[in-house]
Amino acid sequence: MGRIKENMAKLKCSECNRISRETSRNKKKVKEKLSLSKYCRFCRKNTVHNESK
Repeated sequence: MGRIKENMAKLKCSECNRISRETSRNKKKVKEKLSLSKYCRFCRKNTVHNESK
């Protein structure tokens, strides 16, 4: 029913360093860490979100 936890990646805002998003990814195809431009509700603007541990 839900997503598998192993494929989930936590995204951390590059400005406020808060983990504000989770997304799924294919670890077999994508070897490098994700870096996406997303809206941060804490900063109230679009910032770069990087994958964290």
